[in-house]
Order: sequence, then structure tokens, then C-alpha cells
Amino acid sequence: MVGRSKSDSGGITLPSPIRGRLFVAFLLLVSVLPAGAQSQSYGNTRSPHGPLNIPCQNCHTLSGWKPIRNVPEFDHNQTRYPLRGMHQGVACTQCHVKPVFTNVGNKCADCHADIHKRQFGANCEQCHSVKGWQVSAQQINQHQNRFPLLGAHAALDCSSCHKGAATGQFMGLATQCYSCHSKEYQTTTGPSHVTAGFPTTCEQCHGFNSWSGAKFDHFKITGFALTGAHIPLDCTACHVGGKFAGTPATCVGCHLPDFQKTTNPNHVQAGFPQTCQSCHTTSAWQPATFDHNTFTKFPLTGAHATVACTQCHVNGQFAGTPTDCVSCHMKDFQGTTNPNHAQAGIPTACATCHSTTSWANATFDHSKTGFPLTGVHVTTPCTQCHVNGNFNLTVTTCASCHLKDYQGTTNPNHVQAGMPQTCESCHTTASWTNATFDHSKTGFPLSGAHVPLQCSQCHINGNYNLTNTTCVSCHLKDYQGTTDPNHVQAGMPQTCETCHSTATWANATFNHSTTGFPLAGAHVPLQCSQCHVNGNYNLTDTTCVSCHLKDYQGTTDPNHVQAALPQTCQSCHSTVSWGSAAFNHATTGFALTGAHVPLPCAQCHVNGNYNLTSGTCSTCHLKDYQGTTDPNHAQAGFPQTCDSCHSTASWANATFNHATTGFTLTGAHVPLQCSQCHVNGNYSLNSTACATCHLNDFNGTTNPNHVQSGFPQQCDVCHNTTAWSPSSFNHSTTAFPLTGKHTTVACASCHVNNNYTSVPTDCFSCHKTEYQTTTNPNHTAAGFPTTCQTCHTTTAWTGAAFNHTWFPTNHGNAGGVCSACHTNASDYSVFSCTNCHGKTQTDSNHRGVNGYVYSSPNCYQCHRNGRAG
Repeated sequence: MVGRSKSDSGGITLPSPIRGRLFVAFLLLVSVLPAGAQSQSYGNTRSPHGPLNIPCQNCHTLSGWKPIRNVPEFDHNQTRYPLRGMHQGVACTQCHVKPVFTNVGNKCADCHADIHKRQFGANCEQCHSVKGWQVSAQQINQHQNRFPLLGAHAALDCSSCHKGAATGQFMGLATQCYSCHSKEYQTTTGPSHVTAGFPTTCEQCHGFNSWSGAKFDHFKITGFALTGAHIPLDCTACHVGGKFAGTPATCVGCHLPDFQKTTNPNHVQAGFPQTCQSCHTTSAWQPATFDHNTFTKFPLTGAHATVACTQCHVNGQFAGTPTDCVSCHMKDFQGTTNPNHAQAGIPTACATCHSTTSWANATFDHSKTGFPLTGVHVTTPCTQCHVNGNFNLTVTTCASCHLKDYQGTTNPNHVQAGMPQTCESCHTTASWTNATFDHSKTGFPLSGAHVPLQCSQCHINGNYNLTNTTCVSCHLKDYQGTTDPNHVQAGMPQTCETCHSTATWANATFNHSTTGFPLAGAHVPLQCSQCHVNGNYNLTDTTCVSCHLKDYQGTTDPNHVQAALPQTCQSCHSTVSWGSAAFNHATTGFALTGAHVPLPCAQCHVNGNYNLTSGTCSTCHLKDYQGTTDPNHAQAGFPQTCDSCHSTASWANATFNHATTGFTLTGAHVPLQCSQCHVNGNYSLNSTACATCHLNDFNGTTNPNHVQSGFPQQCDVCHNTTAWSPSSFNHSTTAFPLTGKHTTVACASCHVNNNYTSVPTDCFSCHKTEYQTTTNPNHTAAGFPTTCQTCHTTTAWTGAAFNHTWFPTNHGNAGGVCSACHTNASDYSVFSCTNCHGKTQTDSNHRGVNGYVYSSPNCYQCHRNGRAG
């Protein structure tokens, strides 16, 4: 016998010659199988590469698992980390040191040590690229980053700004001019930037080439553009005594004396607004222009445009001048005689007829009175309607002027006929004669034979007060004399229009659909008397059986009476033919499909029993259910809902959808035999928890020990149905998601002694030593809180950032050094403003400030943002 020993994976190790031959045979077998079949060919053999799904021969050779091929057939570009630059020439094993290829980081720091000791942060690609690790010295020298060196900056030595090079002071330097040039800002006297309250954004006026020769953009910085005569003025002309703060931006702020002494016109007396720019410009104080259209509610048009101001604004009165025409033109209104406006009561709204172009040649729009002039009214003189100069007419009806015409008309006599006095119904303003009457407006349009009739044929004896429009009101004798059929005897309604038209009384047509019983099929050619026996047209029953009861009772295929079939004949029969009836089985609630379709009715409806009420399969197939042994349905307690697995196409070849049980089969569960889970024919399982079948796996696991660690028996949290191992644990499902450096820490580093149940989640619990030993600053002495995450991140313990709220840490060019303000390293609640801000200068800057006290707490109460205010 050949000796054998267990390998690390639990398999059997054979002597080398036998292993070689078996391995060659195995790879030959694998090479001829399709990719999808290879995973099935070696059964439960577990791949050490995790979820990698490519043929083995893409990387391995026939000589053995190792070494792999010189050029493996693997496209790294299809992964989440395509290889670029120098990464393309790196051997696979340099990065993938373990066979599980997904357990490799994709950040630079995961493979490359940081020789800069985190002085430049963790973002290596700021300086490096995959084309080469060497830093481009040219880019550093040219300062091609967030602060390019321009002008005089280009000639400076690095140490001029980077004064702490020995300690790595290259990151975090401020880029604002003021951070380096605060002394120049504070000592400048022409003008004094501090006194003037100038902003510390030096670049608004100064350039990179020279500190002197500054340019001040008055509009950009102050919001007050210098134009016209303002441009050549010296700053002191407006900013008297070097006062740059609080200078008014309105014209009147400087030009109030000019406003007050102006006499042409007197601005104060006239009540002019002090918005000088409305009329004046910055080019010259005179000549001023006044836009009457913009600044008043009275635009100047026509003859008003050339009138002198004093002609309307008498005695320099510019306020309260009325804007209605009659205020200035009352004399014109009162003196007008064509027509006499006052006598006629014409309103004083002069603009209705007159314009500002000329007082004469007025036009009157009669349509604005509510009575537009049309036809012969247009050429009628005004006096013909407005008799004796009466322009106060309020009635616009035709009869108010044409009553005599109405009363004298005899064709027909309007008064005798009681016609309304709405003349416009028939007459127009074009001509009083040739009137037309629209009969449709009476509610009875004339059509057919009614059109050529004389009015007197209907309106007998001049009676135009007819109110009845029914046909029978004129045609009652025709209704009573008709014998085909006899309308009176048949009880037909007197709605003649149902069958007759106005074209002719004869040739009447009857639409049977209006009775609620449309004629179709064999009903169409029938004579009326075949259904309406003995002239009975009062039929109310439209059911088929009302005429075809004898046909129903005499039918034997099948016997309708015996089978108790309903008397709704139309369910199977049509009006085309009584024979060839068709029955739609779906109307019973049981549609026929598959093998049910060709069956004779008698095969289900035994002994002529058509009163079946159950549509379940087991009603007919109970014996099939009871006799089934694969599996035994009755013993297994299967439900008798046969259609869950079987179809009407064939009883055999049943399919079972396991998802309907609430437990969908996936992964390794799919190819299992039913009996592997349903042991001894037990199909009454009601638990879908993994531990129901895999409790032994749970109890026997040692990496880590699930029982000892108190892990829950919810196996699917880490495991999946594809393979029991390797499992994955999503730490984000806990109360402590892993981020930054935590993602690479071994579980045992935090879960000491297999403690997976009571590990604290606050930073201080694990990092207490770092907190207590920190000296920059001393956290314990300074009384810092133990909420480490306030300043630190999980990416790196060093490089912490402190949120100093709204007070800038570079205040006073401190450069972010805490000790500049916090003089007591043991208590950071103590701070000092007076170390830098002397009392003499501070007192002078606060003259007149109510409640001012020279002390650090009082300074902070007013200057919480570190600025003047």
C-alpha cells in the first residue's frame, strides 16, 4: 500500500509520481470543459482565491500548481484597480502575497511607506504618479501648487517664508498676504490702514512686484465708483482729516450746501428730493436735466413738452400741482359752444376727446358711451338723436327712437301680434326695411317642408304667441288617421319625430334600437307582426326566453331543463342561428386550458351533472394525489392545491417553486436533492434559519469560536449560500463602522480574548495611553475632553485638526501657535489679549465706546472674530 497523510486542507497527499499523473489528468479534463462546467467538475473542492471565476489553466501549468505561467491570461483592467505606469511591470506576487486576490489595498500608503513622516499628508499623488516615484524638483522650485511664486516672491529664498523647515513647516502655511505682511499693514501711514479700517486683503490694491505703487479700485472695494469730476479729486477732498470710514455715498452727503442755495428753481422751497443724481451728473453740476416723464406722474407730451415750467408751476410751486386737464383748461371747457359742454353735462375728462397735440380737432369715440355707431347711425348728425342738446341719454334700445316705426308696421302687425320691441332681432342699422327673422331663435328651427311654408299657415289669424313646438300640436289628425299600423290602437307615443322627419310625412322609419332591443342577425328580416302578435307593440320583456321558451324546453343536447341550465340563451346562442351554439367555459369561473380543452363535456359532467361548484384540481384528481409516491403527497402532508406544481398541459413533469415556501434556493442549495434537507420524507419544516441545518458548523467553528464569543446564530450575516467559507463580516452593521486605519487592524487587536460582546466604541477606551502621553499640547494638563474624534480621525492619530470656532488662529500673525494667546499650558480656558495689544493704543481706539474696559475677557466680548468692530 502507498502511505498517505492528511494535508493542511483536510485532503489526502499522494506520492509525487501519482500526484503528477493525477494532476495532468485533472487539467486535461478541465481544459476540455466549458468555463461554466469547470466549477461542477471538481465538486466541493474549494478555491483558495475566493470569488475569482476564471479557468485554472489561465495561470497554472500542467507541471503543478506552482510556479504559475510566465504570462498569466488575466486582464487586470477589468478589476477595480487597472494597472498603469510602473505598476504594469510589477510581478503579481509583489502585491498579491496571499492567494485571496481581493485582500489588497488600492491606496499608495498600503504598499509604500511614507518617508515624509506625514508632513505632506496622505495624498501621495499630489507629487508622485504611477509613471515614477521620483518627485519633480522643477515643480517644487516653481512652487506650482496653491501659492504660485509671482513677482518679488520668485526671488525669495525658501527660508524667507518656510522658517521652520527643520520641523517640517511646509504644509499648512497661510496663503493670505496679511499672514506675512501684517507689519507693513499696521505701520502704513499714507493713509493709515488701521485707522481707516482698510480690509487685510492686501492684493486688492498691491501687486506682487512691489509693495509701493498700490492701486485702489474705489468701486470694487467701497462700492462707490469714481466718475466724471470725482476722478481727479484728492482723497482728502472727500475723506477730510484722514477719515475713511463712514464717508457718505449719497450726493447730498457732500453737496447739501449746493442743494440748499440753489434758486433756479429753489430746491428747498419746491420740496425737491435730495437725490441729486436724478438731474445732475458727476461730469458737471450744471447744466442739470429733469426727466418729467420719469420723476413725476405726469409725462410731458405734445404741446406740453415746450411749455415753460413756470406756466404750470406758478410762483415756484412744484409740489401738489394737479395732473387732470380741467385744472388748467377749465376756461376752455366752460367757453366751448360746439357743443356747449357745460349745458350738455359733458364730463370734464378732457382727455376723452382732446389730446395734448392740439385743443381743437377733438374726436369723440361714441363706443365708449356703451352705444357704438354702426350702419346709418354713423352718418346721422348728433342733433338728430341728441335733440335740444340733450347729451344725457341713458337708454340705448332701438325702440327708444323707433317706437313709431314699431307701432306703424302692418306686415305683420307688431302690436297685434304681441311681438317684442327688441327691434335688433330682425332689423339692422344698415336699413329699417328688408328685415329678416331667424326662426331658430324661437326655439323651433325651420327645416325640410317647414321652410317654404307661409307664416300664416302655422300662425293662423296672426297668432304669433305659439308656445307648443311638438309635432302633434299641428299633426294630431295625421296621428289619429294612420292605420299602418294603427297608432292609437297600438298605443304608440305622440312623439312623431321618432319615426317621421320634416322632409316628408310618408316613408317613416323606425329605429328599433331606441326601444332598448336592437335588431341583429335573424331578427332583422322578420316582419313586425311576427313578434308583435295581434298588433301588440307594448312588449316590455327583451329576454330571449320570452320568445324562445319552447326551444329551451325542447332541447336535449344537453337537456337544458334537466341540467338546470340558466335561461340566459345569449350565453351560448346568437341571433345569427339558433343551432351551432358555443359555450365559453371561462364564464363559469373555470377556463379550459391544456389537456382540458379537447375533453368531452360528459367526462367531467358525469351523468349530465352540470351543477359542479368546485374548480379545484383535487375534485377530479384526488386519486392521483393519493397514489403519488415520488414523493408521497399524503404522507408528506402536501396541500391539495395541485396547480402549485402541476399544469393542465401534463400531469407528469411537475415543477416545484421552492420560493413559494418562503425559502428561496440559491447557491449551493440549488443542486441539492430534496431528501438532503427533508430527511425521512419530512416536508413539514417550518424554520428557514441557517442554524436549523448548520448548527454543528456553528458549534464547531474555532476561527473565531462562535459559541464562546456569543455570536448570534444568524449565519447569513457573514456566510452565504455559495460557500460556507470564506465568510465576510460587515462591521458597519454594528454600532462601530470601521474607517481609516481601523479597516486594516486585526480583529484580535480590539476583540481581546475573543470578547465580541462588550467592546466599548468610544476612542478613549482604546487610546487612553495616547491621550495621557501627548505633550503637544498636554491633553491632561490642559483639561482637554476625552472625545478624541473632535480633533483626530481614524486615518492617522497625528495631523489632528482643531476647530477654533470663529476666532482665527493666525490672529496677530501668531502663525497658529496656541501659546501666543493661551499663556497657561495647563489651562486653555485662560487667554491673554493684552500681551500684544498695548493699553495706550487700545484706549485711544476705544474713545467714546460705552462700557469699554481694558481686559482680555472684555476684549473677547466685543471682538469674537478677532476683528475691529
